[in-house]
Amino acid sequence: MTLSLNYPWRILVIIAVVVGVHVAVLIIKAAGKRLMTAMPRRSFAKARSLLGLLTSIAIFVLYFAAVGYVLKEFGVSLTAYLASASVLGLAVGFGSQGLVQDVVTGLTLIFSDLVDVDDMVEISGQTGIVQTIGMRFLVLKNYLGAEVFIPNRTITNVINYPRGYVRCLVDVTLSREPEIADRMEALVQSTVASAFEQFSGLFITEPSSEGRIKTSSGKVFLRIKFRIWPGRGTALETTLKQEIAQSLKDLDAAYLDWMVTVNYEVEQKLGSVKPFKAGAAI
Repeated sequence: MTLSLNYPWRILVIIAVVVGVHVAVLIIKAAGKRLMTAMPRRSFAKARSLLGLLTSIAIFVLYFAAVGYVLKEFGVSLTAYLASASVLGLAVGFGSQGLVQDVVTGLTLIFSDLVDVDDMVEISGQTGIVQTIGMRFLVLKNYLGAEVFIPNRTITNVINYPRGYVRCLVDVTLSREPEIADRMEALVQSTVASAFEQFSGLFITEPSSEGRIKTSSGKVFLRIKFRIWPGRGTALETTLKQEIAQSLKDLDAAYLDWMVTVNYEVEQKLGSVKPFKAGAAI
């Protein structure tokens, strides 16, 4: 039925519908924002993203229905409106395939429990701690403290570090003579402490010592344990190893480079470790 000025109540109804829909949208936005703010950051991070998507869908449906109602009152057929909306939606879909891929991948991340907030991960060549899992971007904080925004559609392989670090072990062979071994250990402690100050950005926590370990063959070595950012062990393999070896060569000319080794391994369980203290025997 075509709109006519003989029916002013229809204008009032249209205005009431538009205002009511707008108020409903504002209420939905406010309620969604309040719910997302009340949710703990880690426990409900994925629920927050999903709630944001559902809120957007609800708002779209309300506005879409309101526009359809107004057009109907102006004599536009709902069939034509829906057909036009379908064609427009198809065109927009083709033009925003990247956006659709982001949303689909975001939903996959949420429902698959592949990653969670505060996980240490490596994605698309970027390593960092997950800050946000959104419908379009996954946000990481890297070792420099910078936020890295990764479009969901570019996420392919994901490496998750459950303990939040890579465990690096530096084994330093010591002399079998107790007095010389004590002096060697003090030098190693001093060198490691200097390296921690120099390369502090590599480490998740301070280095710790597992003390002296004696093998069945009688070999004695000192094991220093580092918890570092993934892919950041080059400084330990080169600079730190060379500095330790050189300091021990100054003490014992017969000391060789191969007596200092750097290894990586998975830590099976968290045990109490003795804190590393520079200048003190462990």
